[in-house]
Amino acid sequence: MATTVNGIDELKALQGQHLGHSDYVEITQEQVNLFADATGDHQWIHVDPERAKAGPFGGPIAHGYLTLSLAPALLPQILAVGGISMGVNYGAARCGSRRRSRSARRSAPAPSWCRSTTSPAAPRSR
Repeated sequence: MATTVNGIDELKALQGQHLGHSDYVEITQEQVNLFADATGDHQWIHVDPERAKAGPFGGPIAHGYLTLSLAPALLPQILAVGGISMGVNYGAARCGSRRRSRSARRSAPAPSWCRSTTSPAAPRSR
């Protein structure tokens, strides 16, 4: 069940807390291929399963931005924010932050056949 907050102040009060987990979502090779077509990123590690078998991950991996793009579909399972007129995704600048860089060293790429989930902490203020 999603955590529900009413307004920005209640959202800020959750800063740094673990909010839960979403359901798993299967990422298929077809989705990876369509994402490659949409973005022009046709690197073999994503779109050539045979070649990728001999690569460092033993098979193709999903694009990082593909897994990131699942957030709008998965986040509502974890967090519902009311009391605001609208929210706008204005980019992924925070994804390259020092905090994410540390966690990226502990995580592995998502294979193109994987099931993905999201488990965010509430946003931190700068």
